[in-house]
Amino acid sequence: MNKWLKLILLLVGSAVLTRLIPFSSLFRNLDTMIHEFCHAIVTLMTSGRVNRIELNADHSGVTYSMITSAWSGLPIGLAGYMGSSLFVIWLFYLYHKRQQRIGIIVTAAIALIMLILYVHQGFGVIWLIGFVIVSILMLISPEWLRNGYYLLIMFLTLEESVLSSLTILIMAITSPSSAGDATGLAHQFMLPAVVWGVIFAGFSLWCAKISAQLFLRKRKPPRTTTSSTSGGFAG
Repeated sequence: MNKWLKLILLLVGSAVLTRLIPFSSLFRNLDTMIHEFCHAIVTLMTSGRVNRIELNADHSGVTYSMITSAWSGLPIGLAGYMGSSLFVIWLFYLYHKRQQRIGIIVTAAIALIMLILYVHQGFGVIWLIGFVIVSILMLISPEWLRNGYYLLIMFLTLEESVLSSLTILIMAITSPSSAGDATGLAHQFMLPAVVWGVIFAGFSLWCAKISAQLFLRKRKPPRTTTSSTSGGFAG
C-alpha cells in the first residue's frame, strides 16, 4: 500500500477512535503546549526574553516575548509548528523503542516548567496542573493503562500537529491577515502568508509520514530479565 495512503488512513482512523474516548479533547492542548514551548525555547536561544504564555480552552495559545533582532523572528516563527511536528516523531520513536515512560516524564516536565515560569493565569494554569497530576498517576499505574494513555496522547498530538498546520494553510489562503504564525512571518519577511502556510503543512505531513512509518514498523522486542543463583561462594 502507498505510504501516503497509509498515513491518511492512520490519521482518519486515529481521529475517529480518539474522539470516541471520553474527555480526550482535554488532551488536545498538549500539541498547543509543545507549540508554545518551542516558541519560548527558540526565543531564549536567540537571546530574547519570554514574558508569558497563554493556553486557551479552544486549543489556541500565545507566547508573548521580546526579541533582540528582526532576523531572530524567523526561527522563532518557524519553531511552533515545526517543533511540535518534530516532537510527534520523537513520541513515536519512543513508542517504537518501548520507552513510553520517558515520553510521559518529559511531557509532564515541560508542563511543570511552563507552569512555574510562564503560564500564571487563566485556563492554562488549570490545564497544566491537571496534566501533570494525570501524568504522575499514569507513571504509577499498571503498564496496560500507562501504555493506553501514551497511545492516546501520541495520536492526539499527531492529529493536532497536522490539522493545525492545514488549518493555518487554509486561513492563509482565505484570510491572510488572520493566519497566526504565517501572518507574523509574512509581515516580517515579505513572503505571502500562504507560502509559510505551505511550509508548515508540508513539514507536518512529512513528519507525520515518518511517525506512521515508525508506528507500522516492527517494534523493538521487550526486555527480558534473567536471574541466576549460585550455591557456592567465591574465595
